[in-house]
Amino acid sequence: MDINIMMLLFLFLMCTNCTGISNKEIIQVQGENDVVWIVQLSDLHFSVHHPDRASDFQKFVSSALSIINPSLVFITGDLTDGKSKDHLIMKQNEEEWMEYQKTMENVITMSGLDRSIFYDLRGNHDNFGVSSLGGAFDFFSNYSITGKLGRTSVNSVTLQTSRRNLLFVSLDSTSSGLRGPTNLFGHPTDQLLNELNSHLSQWDSTSSKMLTKIAVGHFPLSFSAPTNFKRNLKQIFLNQSLNAYLCGHLHIKFGKNLKRHHEVDYGTGHNLIQLNVHQKGSSSNTNCHNGGQKVNEFWELEMGDWRKNRAIRVMAIDKGRVSFIDTDLKTGPKEIYILPTYPLDSRYISTNMLNKYKCKSMEDTSHIRVLVFSSAIIVSVKVKIYDSSHGDLYVVLEDSMSKNGNLYTTPWNSEAFVDPSPSRYWIEFEAIDMNDIAASTELMPFSLNGLRADMSWTWKEFFVMGCQWAELYYPIFWSFYFLAFIMLILPKIITSLSKKQYTYKYFKANKGVINGLTWIFAELDKIPFLWKLMLAYLLYLLLCPWISGQVFTKGGHRGYMTYKGWVVDFEDLNNLEFIGFPDIMIIVIPHMYFVVLPAIIIIGAVAAERAMYQDHVCTHSGKKRDDYGVHEGTSRSKNHISDRVLKKLTKWARGILVIFSLAVCWKHSKNCWALMKAYEMNPFAHFPFYSFSIPLLLAYVFYKTKRL
Repeated sequence: MDINIMMLLFLFLMCTNCTGISNKEIIQVQGENDVVWIVQLSDLHFSVHHPDRASDFQKFVSSALSIINPSLVFITGDLTDGKSKDHLIMKQNEEEWMEYQKTMENVITMSGLDRSIFYDLRGNHDNFGVSSLGGAFDFFSNYSITGKLGRTSVNSVTLQTSRRNLLFVSLDSTSSGLRGPTNLFGHPTDQLLNELNSHLSQWDSTSSKMLTKIAVGHFPLSFSAPTNFKRNLKQIFLNQSLNAYLCGHLHIKFGKNLKRHHEVDYGTGHNLIQLNVHQKGSSSNTNCHNGGQKVNEFWELEMGDWRKNRAIRVMAIDKGRVSFIDTDLKTGPKEIYILPTYPLDSRYISTNMLNKYKCKSMEDTSHIRVLVFSSAIIVSVKVKIYDSSHGDLYVVLEDSMSKNGNLYTTPWNSEAFVDPSPSRYWIEFEAIDMNDIAASTELMPFSLNGLRADMSWTWKEFFVMGCQWAELYYPIFWSFYFLAFIMLILPKIITSLSKKQYTYKYFKANKGVINGLTWIFAELDKIPFLWKLMLAYLLYLLLCPWISGQVFTKGGHRGYMTYKGWVVDFEDLNNLEFIGFPDIMIIVIPHMYFVVLPAIIIIGAVAAERAMYQDHVCTHSGKKRDDYGVHEGTSRSKNHISDRVLKKLTKWARGILVIFSLAVCWKHSKNCWALMKAYEMNPFAHFPFYSFSIPLLLAYVFYKTKRL
């Protein structure tokens, strides 16, 4: 008996050491079609102020899941809202979490699905003000399915068909739980990346089956910070030959085309900015040896939000080919869902699939394939292919499809649709159920010759998907100080070293940007203390704390924020740890560029306006000002404006500058009010220099220039 027990323990330890990974699951998928489908939802934002989000989710999603019957369901973060009614206070609300738990219990029961196939991830809203995992305000661990099942920050589940392993790895990269708004980015650690790498590579050398890898998280890569050792998620995904990364965080208000193709960057300079959906890589040089060149790439597929748009995604992996549909349930649950799986949409096709087309190594291209899900019996499924080469669409193929479970197929001559244009042919599917309810897909371009259809971002989509904000923060920040140096320090240096006197008359005779800036800030220097006060404020923003606020839900010490991040631990003053970087850019950058920079420009404009008015008054009153630097014989203007007209113009110019100043102060006051509410601060006690410096500087310059 003892020997048998020892043998069992030995085998158990051996099996554990073979993988070295915890929190992994394997699910066998029945069927011979080699097709699997999942459902993704994101950004639910269940809120005590918007109970319809939870009630609609229970009614609509339960119905959709019972119809679709997916193998897995991923809810990619922001399960609750954690915001006050005015959206300014951001911390955990247990009532919202209780509503979430109740709703999910009802959805599981009504859909008939097993609890274990649901994977709900933590988003930044689910972590507002949570000082420590497992603490009093870590409601995610207490109320989520992931928390209840004891899952960790990285989990994997493998769907196994007879021919393929479909590996899904979910990750939680939320930060240290600061209150919003400085809780905007994902913060993967080096430890998390190591775990992620282990999960993604678990089948690389232990299975002969073909492998598809998909990662799931909350944050898009544009809002994911690098680790302390400058590693990032994109590097892991590319090295692991990922097929797709599914995420949320961004909402449909930024656009419906929040997708991005990533490929190994061979010196093309896409580290900070990607201008369009498709990254141009090495795919143009295709080596067809052994069936086609393997490219390290993946698609990043952000999906819409449930919060306002009731979005839902159905994704299929059919013979290793990834396809998806994004739809919404604004009008209620749909009766029929249609998901084309082959041919693939030429806008979202991967480079490796393109190479297979070029090398004619694509698996099973003999049939058109589509998945149809319905609450009633489907009586007809048809496919139509349109040719757009003559400007208008006209049908070149129309055929009925045969049923095999949820999969419908029909044979076709794929060679007839090979064309140099990736968007010449468009495909559409239509399904009708026994109740005469019909549904059809949107027209979809397809290409069978290894070409990808172009797809462009709007400026908002580029702003949130195409920019690596964590890497761009410091360049944007220091660019402000470069501009400030040009406007404040450089003119000071020029006036100190030059023997010239930079006056308005000198500028009129020697026009130029440098001369203009030097003249304006020479005038600033004539206003007592103003230049020094402006310089002192800019140095304060660099060297001193901006604000001191309550960064967690309750309790704990107040933290202070600088442009480097928040400091909440003061035990080792010689080695302070900054957290919330680069999240603090949401406060820092708007203040620099939309408050401080406009204020500097307005102050310079006020000084210039006074100098111009003084010059004109002196000229008309016969009082000579210093004409140093003006060529002798320079004629005065022949068209003098009368004093009355001049006074009106001056009054108007000064009035416009006052309006601009009030606009800056209004913008600044809104920012201050939001920070007061967000971090429980008093402007006199917790951020006086941030709150009052700019309004006082503007008031001071107008006061000092009100008279000649």
